[in-house]
Amino acid sequence: MGVLSTLLRGLVRGADRMSEFTSKRGSRTHNKGRGARPAGLRLASGKFLSIPAMIPEFVVPSLEGFKLRPYVSYRSPKGSEPPVTAQSLFDDIVAPQIQKDFEEGTFNKDQLEKYGFEPTQEGKLFKLYPKNYVR
Repeated sequence: MGVLSTLLRGLVRGADRMSEFTSKRGSRTHNKGRGARPAGLRLASGKFLSIPAMIPEFVVPSLEGFKLRPYVSYRSPKGSEPPVTAQSLFDDIVAPQIQKDFEEGTFNKDQLEKYGFEPTQEGKLFKLYPKNYVR
């Protein structure tokens, strides 16, 4: 759409209809809000019934005696450790156990659950689907 057609449409329809409708353009009682869901139901009589189960509850741990401050400056130096990946976790934790069992002669590839391998994802909150699992 070109500038002239937009300008012409604004003149024909009125300039107020072209602008965005915000909470400042409504009546005194109009509150557009920011997309939050109501914590209850509006009854047929027009009254609002608050439902305690719909009110979000934030569980915050007690930070008494906690020495760190909640702000980290952007000027702080970068960390010296590389980011943790699945490969680095395997190399640091599982691979030494497998190597030790292999050298002792007790390694059995049918008992991989000992090293944290899970053959199925049943009952898991977040199911992982690597290439070897049937989707």
